[in-house]
Amino acid sequence: MNDMNHAELEFLVRQVVAGDLTVEALVAALRPLAVTADVGVAQVDLDRERRCGFPEVVYGQGKSVEALERIFKALLSQGTDVFATRISLDQFEQLTVNFPSGIYNPVGRTFRIPVRGKTRHVADAVGRVAVVTAGTSDLPVAEEARETLLWMGCDVAFVQDVGVAGPHRLPAKLAELREADAIVVVAGMEGALPSVVGGYVACPVIGVPTSVGYGANFAGLSALLSMLNSCAANVTVVNIDAGFKGGYVAGLIATNAARRRTET
Repeated sequence: MNDMNHAELEFLVRQVVAGDLTVEALVAALRPLAVTADVGVAQVDLDRERRCGFPEVVYGQGKSVEALERIFKALLSQGTDVFATRISLDQFEQLTVNFPSGIYNPVGRTFRIPVRGKTRHVADAVGRVAVVTAGTSDLPVAEEARETLLWMGCDVAFVQDVGVAGPHRLPAKLAELREADAIVVVAGMEGALPSVVGGYVACPVIGVPTSVGYGANFAGLSALLSMLNSCAANVTVVNIDAGFKGGYVAGLIATNAARRRTET
């Protein structure tokens, strides 16, 4: 609980001790402060935004539509924006019946339900992130990263198809990249683009290897190893096809940087 909730709790307990409040009324008053919602199929973490800055994100793959609906309702009941990844078109078509305001990205397979009028604690501090793709085939992973950043409230620049096979394309986009607090670089094949980008900018670069590539690509393993071996000191790497993870890490970096700008 935050400081305000501690003060509220102390006030309520003193009322119970003084006989001015019943135990039943205390329990009813504390119910909204619960940190977990048991929806039967899941234990929804309602305290994550306080601890980690952003609410729980729902991984949709393998979950039934009924399970997703229960989880979404638990989050929405707390005034929390919903964000779900790996949502299939079939899942979306069923979910949109009960959540018509949801925003589906069919390429990135993400589903967002914004809470009308909700203002985040970082609303006045907008982080800036660039999402860069090596090729068009990397778009599904890049779109997952972009949607993650939009859910986090970041300002997102999207730079497509600037892989190393056409090296003249990247310098033309450097002005956009140099304005970013963090950059997500999505690449398959040999995974060389994060190192190249890292050599041009003074911010963290999060490499996201994709499973795009021919046989010896080993479903993205070669791109992963290439990025891990980057000689650019500002490059770090997340797992194969992990657009959400890359976007989330970049979003945290950018949000914290933006907050510091407002404080100074």
